[in-house]
Amino acid sequence: MPCITRVALATFFSLAGAAGVTRASEPGLLDDATLAAYAARPFDKRMMMGQTVELGRNHGLPVVAEFPCSDLCPQYTVRIIHYRLPTDADCAGAGGIQESVPVPVAIAALPRDFCVPKVLVGSGDYYRR
Repeated sequence: MPCITRVALATFFSLAGAAGVTRASEPGLLDDATLAAYAARPFDKRMMMGQTVELGRNHGLPVVAEFPCSDLCPQYTVRIIHYRLPTDADCAGAGGIQESVPVPVAIAALPRDFCVPKVLVGSGDYYRR
């Protein structure tokens, strides 16, 4: 993970702690409230385009934020927060919810399925333009 991404993530978690949002007690673990707080925040499209950020583990599963962009970057950068499951794992069986979202590809956006943490589905904050 690039240094600027680590700095941005560290800044978020320090601000989240100051705002009363807590991380799970074990390092690298994200509770639902912390994950939802991160997802609700805007992001810098120019700084994050093309990055993949390892956020930690939520309910035992690794969570990543991907920032794909294509064609008109950074304007078309999106953020997709999802579980990173082994190839043979079932999303529902792992406790997530499968969602299909448009991902920028060339001059278009194509639908792609992701396994999303349940806490982010109601708000829709797993996908942000």
